[in-house]
Amino acid sequence: MTMEEEIRQLLYRYCRGIDRIDMDLVRQCYHPDAVDDHGAFKGGVEPFVAWISRLLPRYGVTTHSLSNILIERHPTRDDVVRAESYGIAEHQTPGGPPELNLTIAFRYLDRFEDRGDGWRIADRLCTTEWVRVNDAATAFPIDDRFQRGGRGDRSDPVYRPWD
Repeated sequence: MTMEEEIRQLLYRYCRGIDRIDMDLVRQCYHPDAVDDHGAFKGGVEPFVAWISRLLPRYGVTTHSLSNILIERHPTRDDVVRAESYGIAEHQTPGGPPELNLTIAFRYLDRFEDRGDGWRIADRLCTTEWVRVNDAATAFPIDDRFQRGGRGDRSDPVYRPWD
């Protein structure tokens, strides 16, 4: 796997961890001494994990989608790259207030380092490009015929055993 693919896979695992509220998976995407700046939060990995562990369960569901992932090599170091990733995050809570029904456009501006154990985030700045409030009354109700994703535990179908 190329360095670029390893970093894309890490970014996708981060989004899975966020949307499934799998904090162990989120934590694995960072170096232990990494710094994250999400605007409303600035600090280390463990305080970040504690912050999103309180924030995310407020929503009925979140989905984070990434695109336009541009990875640039450091001019003199093979163990450092930076990446700019565009994203859209949907935060929805059926019947919830406007602040719990949002679409957010953002960018992750990341410094990745390979310290001998694979690429991980060493520094992240998350920008907010725009936010749209969605009218919860326009959401289509999903009935019991459709499988729903689990959050905060291993009940999501993505965690099914291989065999």
